[in-house]
Amino acid sequence: MGPLPQEIQHRLHHLGIEERHLIGYQLPFQPEQSVIVAGRDIYERPLRMSADTYSSWLELEAAAAQSNIIIQVVSAFRSFNYQCQIIQRKREAGESIDDILRVSAIPGFSEHHSGRALDLTTPGHLPLEEIFEESRAFAWLTQHAQSFGFAMTYPRGNRYHVAYEPWHWCWHPAT
Repeated sequence: MGPLPQEIQHRLHHLGIEERHLIGYQLPFQPEQSVIVAGRDIYERPLRMSADTYSSWLELEAAAAQSNIIIQVVSAFRSFNYQCQIIQRKREAGESIDDILRVSAIPGFSEHHSGRALDLTTPGHLPLEEIFEESRAFAWLTQHAQSFGFAMTYPRGNRYHVAYEPWHWCWHPAT
């Protein structure tokens, strides 16, 4: 399985992820980054993200609130191990690895490992559903998120060939 560290190759193989899944895989490898505790997500779980992402998130959240828009975090940082657990749970539920990889990143390749990716929602909308695109929060994000360094990674027809995720926004440091 290519130049990945042997431990990662072993874990991926254990999940049923084979060389054929990695050949031509569009998402870049994402080593885990340092994160801080940044409050709680909508499920009251500890929320972790990079310090810079947190600072920009607070600014975005406050600006949205000034427009009477509530934006909430569903999830942020995910460790390599947690991403493996997501894949394993789906496998145990009977999903094929090919179907899983259409909607979930291969562990080691999830933008959530960077501590810069946020899955967002707003009250009145089920989390992690395309219907989010019909919300006022999504319309606000589309117009304003870039001002705070955030971009939607997986629009329709994205270059990574990942399913459309209007809720997935990633902070990109200014260069």
